[in-house]
Amino acid sequence: MDTDGMYDARTGARTVESALADKEYFDHIKTVNEIFYDQIKISDQKAAYIFTFMLAFLISSSDGRGVFSPARYVPFRYEISIPSAVLAASTVFSIICAIMVILPRRAAKTTTLFWGGWAHHKDAFSAAAAQRDINYLFRQYVDNVDVLSVIAQSKYQFVTLAFRGLVIAVLSYVLLLVAL
Repeated sequence: MDTDGMYDARTGARTVESALADKEYFDHIKTVNEIFYDQIKISDQKAAYIFTFMLAFLISSSDGRGVFSPARYVPFRYEISIPSAVLAASTVFSIICAIMVILPRRAAKTTTLFWGGWAHHKDAFSAAAAQRDINYLFRQYVDNVDVLSVIAQSKYQFVTLAFRGLVIAVLSYVLLLVAL
């Protein structure tokens, strides 16, 4: 952390205000980490709900399964074939997007807070601990926020796509029910 202006010029000691400010920033970055981690878990849960709904729909609905049968499209009737094709495509699209949400993500950098990066960061962590370097911990949290941010953005992008596919599937299913 930047420590400029955090020492009393007369005594060379850290001021109470600077120590409190350090704690506030440290607490804040830890909170940001927790929030981003929770948002990643929530995106996984949303994807699981969409995936489960789409799978249950396909299993429980003969009309839902029927859109994947070539017999549905012969003879070709616009009022049945178009909603059927849209339903089939949007269902597959939603399921694929939901799967993409829960696939593991890789980031360009890692920190001690990611189990996969521990071996790479163990020595630096041990050295920082021996020196009681609180700045190392702060940097680890900041770097981890960067990683979690990229992962959360990617996951929510796919959640959004999966949800849009779900909406299109529901609308096309309603149109199909009206046409039948």
